[in-house]
Amino acid sequence: MDDLLDGMEAHIKGLRRYALALVGDPADADDLVQESLRRVLSYVGDRDSVENWKAYLYTTLHNVRAVHFARRAAQNQVSLDDYAEEISCPAPQHAHLEYLDLSRALMRLPVDQREVALLVGLEGLSYREVADLLDIPLGTVMSRLSRARVALRRLTSGIPETGKPELTEEGLGLQRDGATIETGRA
Repeated sequence: MDDLLDGMEAHIKGLRRYALALVGDPADADDLVQESLRRVLSYVGDRDSVENWKAYLYTTLHNVRAVHFARRAAQNQVSLDDYAEEISCPAPQHAHLEYLDLSRALMRLPVDQREVALLVGLEGLSYREVADLLDIPLGTVMSRLSRARVALRRLTSGIPETGKPELTEEGLGLQRDGATIETGRA
């Protein structure tokens, strides 16, 4: 038994140094060394002879550390599903692509509709303020804004154009200055 203790004692300083370098915390390093020495004492008896104590002790320390960290990792496992909403954020690409689609759609609108849509939607002006600013009747503001919204919905929906005529004054056969209004319907 004295040979056993003498063989182990010569390597304790090196084991502590190695354990401290592995785990970084002095208390954890001491625990690791103590557990390694306890295992060696419980497995090796007087009848067993160890030829290379250094290799045997360091191998035991390595194995104890592996088991210790595997247990610690298993205890500290957390399901990401439980925290998905807290740690996730929406991808910024989608919002940027929507912005690009809207920007392109706005540029495809006729200028009179684009002006009204931007003044009401972007600048937050009231219909009356837009009418006064552009020097047009209030009903014209509402009409242009309505047409702009329909066109923007169509342009940003991703649905291809069907080739159907748009609902415009000309498409309905309406005459602005004439006394008669033709609807083109029977």
